[in-house]
Amino acid sequence: MIALKITTVGNSTGVILPKEVLTRLKMQKGDTLYLVETPDGYQLTPYDETFARQVRAAEEVLRDHRDVLHELAK
Repeated sequence: MIALKITTVGNSTGVILPKEVLTRLKMQKGDTLYLVETPDGYQLTPYDETFARQVRAAEEVLRDHRDVLHELAK
C-alpha cells in the first residue's frame, strides 16, 4: 500500500503520485486518471470504461461490415 498526501495545488486540492506509481500505471504528466468507486472502496485507473465500450463497438462494426468497408475504400 502506498499512502498519498492531500496537498494544495494552486487554488485546488490534489494528491501527488510517486514516480513509481506513474510508471506502474504507464502514465505521465497530462494523462487522465480515473477514480472508480468499487464495492471495496475507490480505485485509481488509467482505464476509461466508456472509451473501451466505444472501441469494442467500432471493432464489431469493422468485423461485421468488412466487405462493405473494403468496397468503400476503393
